[in-house]
Amino acid sequence: MFPDGQPDLGQLLQQAQRVQQQLAQAREEIAAARLSGTAGGGLVRATVTGALELVELTVDRSVVDPEDVETLVDLVLAAVRDAQRQAHELQSAALGPLAQSGIPGMPGLPGT
Repeated sequence: MFPDGQPDLGQLLQQAQRVQQQLAQAREEIAAARLSGTAGGGLVRATVTGALELVELTVDRSVVDPEDVETLVDLVLAAVRDAQRQAHELQSAALGPLAQSGIPGMPGLPGT
């Protein structure tokens, strides 16, 4: 808690503003990130933003078989999921420390 039992509201507001700015900056960096997932040994590649938006999909011609569309679908899904997993890991790595830091002495807020 605080030495005299009472929080310094000005100090708490400043700290809250710093955390808010850090979160906004982290979100911007995450949104700008591009993460690529692959499947089939790199024959299918999906690229997503840190905000999980699919922005690119490449498929090697060798996996395009009109008689076996299911395999192609499975490879595409696997590549997209791989890219999304990487984006989730980036989000956790970037936002996790900020969410855990929180504002000391403020019940109900992360870090208390």
